[in-house]
Amino acid sequence: MPNTTPSCTTDAFSHRLSVLDSSPQRDALIRGLRGIEKESLRVTRDGHLAMTPHPRALGSALTHPSLTTDYSEALLELITPAERDAAETLAQLDLLHRFVYAELGDEILWNNSMPALLPASDDDIPIAHYGTSNIGKLKYVYRIGLALRYGRTMQCIAGVHYNYSLNEEVWRLLHADQRSTANAVDFQSERYLALIRNFRRTNWLLMYLFGASPALDRRFLRDRKHALDTLDAATLYRPYATSLRMSDLGYSNTTAQAGLHADYDTLPGYLDALAKAVSQPYPAYEQIGTQRDGEWVQINTNVLQIENEFYSTIRPKRITYPGERPLHALAARGVQYVEVRCMDIDPFEPTGISLETSRFLDAYLLVCALDDSAPLPPPAYSEANENFGRVTMEGRKPGLELVRDGKPVAMIDWANELLVKIDAAAAVLDSLKGGDEHARAVAAQRAKLADVSLTPSARVLQTMREQQQSFLAFGLAQSEAHAAYFRARPLDAAQSKAFADLALQSLDEQTKLEREEVGSFDAFVAAYRAYTLNRFSV
Repeated sequence: MPNTTPSCTTDAFSHRLSVLDSSPQRDALIRGLRGIEKESLRVTRDGHLAMTPHPRALGSALTHPSLTTDYSEALLELITPAERDAAETLAQLDLLHRFVYAELGDEILWNNSMPALLPASDDDIPIAHYGTSNIGKLKYVYRIGLALRYGRTMQCIAGVHYNYSLNEEVWRLLHADQRSTANAVDFQSERYLALIRNFRRTNWLLMYLFGASPALDRRFLRDRKHALDTLDAATLYRPYATSLRMSDLGYSNTTAQAGLHADYDTLPGYLDALAKAVSQPYPAYEQIGTQRDGEWVQINTNVLQIENEFYSTIRPKRITYPGERPLHALAARGVQYVEVRCMDIDPFEPTGISLETSRFLDAYLLVCALDDSAPLPPPAYSEANENFGRVTMEGRKPGLELVRDGKPVAMIDWANELLVKIDAAAAVLDSLKGGDEHARAVAAQRAKLADVSLTPSARVLQTMREQQQSFLAFGLAQSEAHAAYFRARPLDAAQSKAFADLALQSLDEQTKLEREEVGSFDAFVAAYRAYTLNRFSV
């Protein structure tokens, strides 16, 4: 049965926002942290995937705090520090791009979520290497396992992850106001899970407003069956799609994950669901096995090899200690922040995300954090997933309807209801910071509801048509323009030296790790797997 709790009519949000806004510690609302992780494929000037190793000048992908690789050796990941102001976060992201471009030679970063030209064979996509230490080998084996489970092609899809936390003083104020009997850590975790449930119900809005992948290169599908239309000889698309990346053509929960229902109602429930998934064998993966010809090809044969294999639009997170598993960190110390994982790369922005988008996300996530949040049982969970999927494929379709609490609702009406609350959150944030940046960010999104041609997905298709560009030509033109933007603004000598020193330090750390390694890789994997099972007996 559908979840029947009213989703947009409670006064809880207004009350909690008022409690925080009227407190002597009201500036706690702008003392949370924002971090960004941005993925970009390295490509040649004709749009082919770079087959070169991760540039040594960028440091060690294993130990560098800000520059690493994701799935492929060519899939660069730029990670900012966590900052109080999104403007500072984006300034850090800009610096990272400028350093990278100083070391890329003739390659460029592909500033689109859907990939450029991949090798003719899926098996030729280079998997990221992390050296000879046991942890480095484990990261490589994990990626081999992903290749066998999902194929390498899908792993080349890129995105922007937005890490968001509220200052702990916010939770203390709300804890006191609600007279909660939970301890401070548990209360904070409960509220972050409430944020996640609200996010899961409404994240289709982000797909409409910011989805930027309505088209892809035909060769990406590798002759798989699809329901896409032909835009030109090399390009497939859906007329009303917002994000093919987040649709069932991209990062959807496939195969073993299709039956995995993450429990977002309580932290123990979430931990239990994920712990089962990383310890429960899956027949198709058992047939693959963990080794072939004496070489490891999977960490295990379970539904998930590790927690991070679970493809979700948002995750509860906690900074881990060295060697600590994410589930253990959450169980021991509670939820510290959330990681929003559904944002497409904005191909019209050099860094892949604008400050305006970040300001809107801050106001939207504050609403998710403060509003009432009903449980998300399986029927409501499925309803949320279906709404999200519908908007990824048909979000710009005139008169589109979603389902809320089992009843049809016009997407535009639901979106406008949400924007009323997001406006209120933006007003409070602006009153604390001065200016009207948040309000203007919300107004810009409201304009997209009134005029669908303003959405990034519509702009991508319009640009391609006006310029008579294939998806590849569009992606190359945007990426070349952004490359020129960064290369025209080289770092000063002090900045360059600081980044170069950090790269050398990371290489030294990897060398030290490899030199001092003790124990066999087989024993390391056994201990890694046993740790999960021992900590989370099920």
